[in-house]
Amino acid sequence: MRKNNRIPLSPCLRRFRFYFDLLGKTAKDYLFFTDLQENLVMVSPNLVNDFDLPGEIMHDFDQYWVPLVHPEERGTYQASISKVLASQVSCEHNMEYRVKNRKGEYIWICCRGRVGLDREGRPYMFVGTMSRMAQRNQADEVTGLLNKYQFEHAVKLALAQYRATGEGGAIMVLGLDNFKIVNETYNRMTGDLVLKRVADVIGNVIPSELTLFKLDGDEYALIYPNAKAEDVADIFASVQSALSRPQDIDGHQYFCTASCGTVFYPEAGKDYLVLHKHAEAAMDIAKREGKNRNVLFSKEQYNRWVRSISMRDSIWESVENGCVGFSLFFQPQVSAVDQQLIGAEALLRWKNPKGRMVAPMEFIPILEETKLIIPVGKWIAEEAIKTCKRWRRFVPDFCVSINMSYEQIKDLSFKNFVEDCLERYDMPPDSIILELTESKIVADWSFINKQFDSFRQMGIAVAMDDFGTGYSSLASLKNLSCDIVKIDREFVKKILENDFDRRLVQYVVDLCHSIDISCCIEGVEEEAEYELLTKECKADSIQGYLFGHPESVPDFEEKFLQS
Repeated sequence: MRKNNRIPLSPCLRRFRFYFDLLGKTAKDYLFFTDLQENLVMVSPNLVNDFDLPGEIMHDFDQYWVPLVHPEERGTYQASISKVLASQVSCEHNMEYRVKNRKGEYIWICCRGRVGLDREGRPYMFVGTMSRMAQRNQADEVTGLLNKYQFEHAVKLALAQYRATGEGGAIMVLGLDNFKIVNETYNRMTGDLVLKRVADVIGNVIPSELTLFKLDGDEYALIYPNAKAEDVADIFASVQSALSRPQDIDGHQYFCTASCGTVFYPEAGKDYLVLHKHAEAAMDIAKREGKNRNVLFSKEQYNRWVRSISMRDSIWESVENGCVGFSLFFQPQVSAVDQQLIGAEALLRWKNPKGRMVAPMEFIPILEETKLIIPVGKWIAEEAIKTCKRWRRFVPDFCVSINMSYEQIKDLSFKNFVEDCLERYDMPPDSIILELTESKIVADWSFINKQFDSFRQMGIAVAMDDFGTGYSSLASLKNLSCDIVKIDREFVKKILENDFDRRLVQYVVDLCHSIDISCCIEGVEEEAEYELLTKECKADSIQGYLFGHPESVPDFEEKFLQS
């Protein structure tokens, strides 16, 4: 029913009333028109009805409206309105905030208004609209689940329940693994279908009394009151099992896994923002540790995660500044026959901004995750080639081995860059060897071989690094077209006491030689190991602490080239 509190219109409002009513009949938004000189506002009937205002014409609108604005946004709202109305130029108010409707519920609106000036340049009217923000108010558009704003509200209710009863619980945040590939491979519409299907799958396996929420991107969440660690483990196991079955999406078979971060309240925090941040951090840790797993938040892990984020920022800065802080160390490689120096492996090192040397196992995964390994890999290649040129003055056939990640293999510009470097430094292709670390190998062997064959056709040798670890197997030896196999220390460390290990190394070397692949044994630390590997196993080259640790360029030259 239309309210009329019989306040007479000012001349300004009377002038625009016809157009205002016409707009009100065609627009879904709430409308307002304020005569600033009379402090009189005219609002659309739907605003009056939905917020139980006294009428369509009101003196001093803020005395009715401000108490309805959510306390968390009230101060910001008042400051914004005051700034706009005090301005001597035509300016705009644009703000999203919560306001209480006639049912006592806070809903999100987007309020936009503009001040109009009279001929003397004085503010004389303030006109605008208020739009209900349906997406913020309830459901996620794609999945139909309650959205992140409802999740925030639910967490705050759970914390209020804890304060009243002392009963805590768990919050689980799940993120799909490698979902970006779906959007890149297919399209956004297929991605939305995946999100909807996953929502249905998870919703079907969690306890019926729990609510599943949809957060940003590919993330979901649920709140589990009174949950223990075993309850959370059971839920995640059910989700894992349900997602392990292939989903038929738009004619495509899609295999999906999810990583999960779990926090227990109040142990992990007594505030929504803190709990959500900690759950997101735990989920990110789960993804970094291999995906398809659940990580329970702990302060120790979180502190390591924060250091990792800080390190990521520092690495970005290093790369942006021309790889400052990065350096190459070189470990010598010798001929197994006469122990003559034949080359070295280039090993990446990095000092953080505080000057501390960071372990490769800490910073290299970050380079690969962020794809910064692509520009850094080019820097490595150029530095290695430049260094090799200088060292060939001492050892004419000196050769430098360069590690190559799978991300670099996918970078089609890398081959041209290497070719250009060799040409600029007037170096032959056989002065470098490209080493593929096996932990980086993925399923597409044909693509890998195509890329490496292009290097081999240039005259650059290809090596399989770390044979015997990670994904290492004779199958990978069969699949990868390579010139050299580097046998890992794992095979060597018990070779003196274990006849099986000795025979295994001998077998691998013989097999490689039979298909014209040479063998470099890594991790040789004792003279007796060297004697056995050369005399019985017939290795081609040796690398290990027995012949030298990784050294900086000046130290390498002093120890191995100028003696």
